[in-house]
Amino acid sequence: MPEDSALVALAEADLAPPARVALIHYWLVGMRGGERVLEEMLKLYPDADIFTHVVDRDRISPALAARPITQTFVGRLPGARKHYQKYLGLMPRALEELDLSAYDLVLSSESGPAKGVITRPDATHICYCHSPMRYIWDHYAATSAQLGWLQRKYFSQLAHRLRQWDTSTAARVDHFIANSRFFAARIDHTYRRDAAVVHPPVDLDLYGPADADGAPVPQADRGYYLYVSQLVPYKRADLAIDAFRGLDLPLKIVGQGSEFERLSQNAPDNVQMLGRVEDADMPDLYRGARALIFPAEEDFGIVPVEAMACGTPVLAYGRGGALDSVVQGKTGLFFPEQTVPSLQAAIGDFEARRDAFDPARIARHAQGFGAERFRIALKAQIDGARRRHHDRFAVA
Repeated sequence: MPEDSALVALAEADLAPPARVALIHYWLVGMRGGERVLEEMLKLYPDADIFTHVVDRDRISPALAARPITQTFVGRLPGARKHYQKYLGLMPRALEELDLSAYDLVLSSESGPAKGVITRPDATHICYCHSPMRYIWDHYAATSAQLGWLQRKYFSQLAHRLRQWDTSTAARVDHFIANSRFFAARIDHTYRRDAAVVHPPVDLDLYGPADADGAPVPQADRGYYLYVSQLVPYKRADLAIDAFRGLDLPLKIVGQGSEFERLSQNAPDNVQMLGRVEDADMPDLYRGARALIFPAEEDFGIVPVEAMACGTPVLAYGRGGALDSVVQGKTGLFFPEQTVPSLQAAIGDFEARRDAFDPARIARHAQGFGAERFRIALKAQIDGARRRHHDRFAVA
């Protein structure tokens, strides 16, 4: 029938670029891994509009700040820029009140609440999931333990409702993308959904193994160990500091956060707390380090790839996204438990054979995680998801 031929032709035709694209990000109050991913999405769709709960334009990149950014009503509440997490219970409703009816492609960037938006039936909704919300899932017990009695009582009720909402809104997503194999498994466990894996991007133009003279810095010239992360409990800076307590080896800690003061007061003399370090100064810090200490169970962990791009090996906890980037015995070593003896054993093993870790070889391995590679892989996933969604509606 002519109608059948028309439908077949429609289904087989090349998809036109999306007319309007919406990028949904949980909050924009700084520039970390999730915000770097958002920047790369914007390079794919430079005319996209951005939606978020809270934005602080002074703390995000010029590329993001230059775009139209719509806040949910959470951003208009008192003190939201600094205390947005206290409004977590309002964020599901805030997302559902966003009007996205004009957009035929919606990309949500999920770590806090972002994927729960309501889209047109014929629009394609793709969620790049850095992690299901840790504080209501696998980190719930640890988060609750840090609260006072009354706060814990409230958070217990809130987290229960958020888990119900979080699992139900997974059905609103047409296609999930995870940033590591570990979190693809987590998405399957939490939402019972399959997820493709696209590793997040690293700025390889900034990070490289060469010093000012253009030569890779050899292991023999590297004097200290390095820890780089936000200083919050699950990042386990405390484990790194305790492991170096009593060791005759220097450790430099880069980062700020709620744990900074407590950790600074208890740090031994061989541990130097540097606080926040400018991005432009980080490559030299990486190049001067014997190894990066990475004791957290992370979604992916861009920091290890930055270190490896500078020719620096990584001593990582053997769970989470680090398994996707670090190669045992070649670009670093894994330790099996988040304990001081386990990490100290890895440090001892590394010290015994650290000259075997070739900075140039480690840097070559990191080249597989560049921004261009990310955009190509992400675009392929987006186009595939749009094609499948288009075909379903063509047949309908």
